[in-house]
Amino acid sequence: MIKRLFDIIVSLLVLSFLLPVIAVVGIKVAIELGRPVIFKQNRPGLKGKIFKLFKFRSMKDAVNEDGIPLPDSERLSSFGEALRATSLDELPSLLNVIKGDMSLVGPRPLLVEYLPLYNTEQATRHNVRPGITGWAQVNGRNAISWEQKFEYDVWYVENQSFWLDIKILLLTIRKVFVRDGISADGEATMTAFKGSDNE
Repeated sequence: MIKRLFDIIVSLLVLSFLLPVIAVVGIKVAIELGRPVIFKQNRPGLKGKIFKLFKFRSMKDAVNEDGIPLPDSERLSSFGEALRATSLDELPSLLNVIKGDMSLVGPRPLLVEYLPLYNTEQATRHNVRPGITGWAQVNGRNAISWEQKFEYDVWYVENQSFWLDIKILLLTIRKVFVRDGISADGEATMTAFKGSDNE
């Protein structure tokens, strides 16, 4: 109850305080990348329940001659990179927090197609609401392996507390200014998860 109340209050305060920034970013996204300004995608949440994630779009709708989307590295513009580096693309996700789909802190909501690829331990990341930031994000973000990321997620689920959330939020603020771990080596974001060897 404390965590949920904290999530709602902080999300409303941040949205109110950053409303001018959100408006400017929205206009800039429309000019630089086109519409829709908000990127929506199905993601698994608490207990694997599917919800619609909201983010500012950071990629162009570029496809090849067969209509297949180009790789992330070719669709991610310098403006999109700046959005991700500053985490401004995540601001619309605060609406997901207010709705109850997400929390401020928790394992990041990944792609729906990854659900059948998790082993039993990795699947426990869905025992809590997914977060805008999490223990894995302040310990490497996209610069660490999937196995490391899931280990951090599971550790968070097993050790979560209000004070741990506060620590993660403070570390997240620092990470935003330092801007490290934004992408994996040689990747625009992160390599796709193909499953784990250990079941």
